[in-house]
Amino acid sequence: MKYSKDGLALTESFESCKLVAYQDVKGVWTIGWGHTGVLVRPGLTCTQEQADAWLLEDCAAAEQAVNRFVCVAINQHEFDALVDFAFNCGITAFANSTLLKKLNSGDIPGAAHEFEKWDHASGKVVAGLLRRRLAEEKEFLS
Repeated sequence: MKYSKDGLALTESFESCKLVAYQDVKGVWTIGWGHTGVLVRPGLTCTQEQADAWLLEDCAAAEQAVNRFVCVAINQHEFDALVDFAFNCGITAFANSTLLKKLNSGDIPGAAHEFEKWDHASGKVVAGLLRRRLAEEKEFLS
């Protein structure tokens, strides 16, 4: 499956585009539309075009992960929610999540309820993460 324009809009609605590297709520150096990695460091800058390219690359990696790890048939809404989740939480977290285990066992309602459990950063509830998880859950169930 491919990440839809609606899915990308979901991601963009929760990520702000910053052209100068900053530390996120967990202290991870980030730039553009939530892009992280070993090359992201203090003082790094990018153009809007580079930020947009990184967003598409990062979404493509999350899309590939969802296609790889989901073993049951899903619809476009479920796929988009999972790609946004993998983009934001990370591919490893997605691959090892109870959300994925429940989904692959056919427990769609149980999988949907797992989204909101991912509302913490550094051991604290983050309101913005809860809003994002609830939006992903709503997308997943549409």
